[in-house]
Amino acid sequence: MTDALATHVRRRLGFVLTRHSDRIKRIGVRIGDENGPRGGADKFCRIQVYLLDAPAAAIEDVDVDLYAVIDRAAERVGRVVVKYLDRTHPNRDIARQGTRPARNRHGLVESDHPQGEGV
Repeated sequence: MTDALATHVRRRLGFVLTRHSDRIKRIGVRIGDENGPRGGADKFCRIQVYLLDAPAAAIEDVDVDLYAVIDRAAERVGRVVVKYLDRTHPNRDIARQGTRPARNRHGLVESDHPQGEGV
């Protein structure tokens, strides 16, 4: 792995995983070219994200351009991790309730009743 590839991998994974970095134990990345000098769509990127108290998320992508493969694999693993951690987050229901409009004692949203009526 060249320094440029290593920097690209770190930057892409940092971008997609920073939000949940406190829940990540470690990340494993393997990149390579399966056919070597023969060419073809054989450049691969395998990413495994090991989470605290959760199963590992693993993604693999293959294509001609190694940078594009890294970008896609990072985006995909980021979505998988975010989806899993958001689903298992202990305050998920509380966070959702905060985005709903407040209702009065009659179950009406403040804008549901005409102006001037008491709540």
